Amino acid sequence: MKLLLIRHGESEADLLGVHEGRADFPLTALGERQAELMATYIAETYSPQLILTSPLKRARKTAAILNEKIGCELVEEPLLKEFNNGVLAGLSREEAAIKYPLPKGGRPIHVPIQDGESELDIRFRAENVLSKILVEYQEHDVVVLVSHGGLISNLLNSFLRQPINTEFIYPTGDTGIHLIETKNQKRIVWYLNKQEHLIGIEDSMKLSR
Repeated sequence: MKLLLIRHGESEADLLGVHEGRADFPLTALGERQAELMATYIAETYSPQLILTSPLKRARKTAAILNEKIGCELVEEPLLKEFNNGVLAGLSREEAAIKYPLPKGGRPIHVPIQDGESELDIRFRAENVLSKILVEYQEHDVVVLVSHGGLISNLLNSFLRQPINTEFIYPTGDTGIHLIETKNQKRIVWYLNKQEHLIGIEDSMKLSR
């Protein structure tokens, strides 16, 4: 089974400079265009049988744009939501630093943000949803997961069986694509954070204005 892990396009939170997480901002016009270009690339390169998406607006819209291109089954999966950042959701970074500063030495991985998750919680959620997908959808050749940067990074660490306190992170740009595969009891990484579909997008957006 091949898994395409795809981050949503640019959201309004990216322009506002706020903590996003569980704050439910929609895509910007640029974000929708990014999703369209990603969808064209996926449609021309792969044949997914299923799209699983986070129900948050920015991911759900990205997944809907992709589904318009390929027309396969689309299912909302709550476990694919971004890190639950609790009281930080929607706050500017400046305000958050004043109201909810990090503890000295950082927050231990077992301690959740107020009203949110801990690092252990999101890793367990990633392990949970990855196991669910590999078992329940194993008859599919290609499955797309549309999610968020933090959850995708945890999914990759889960896939690679990294320890919970690993130092490895996997940044994902707008509509960045990671391709991984399970085959003959092997776990294969084909590529990470592919964004070639966005080459020239800024110029094309300027021309359309």
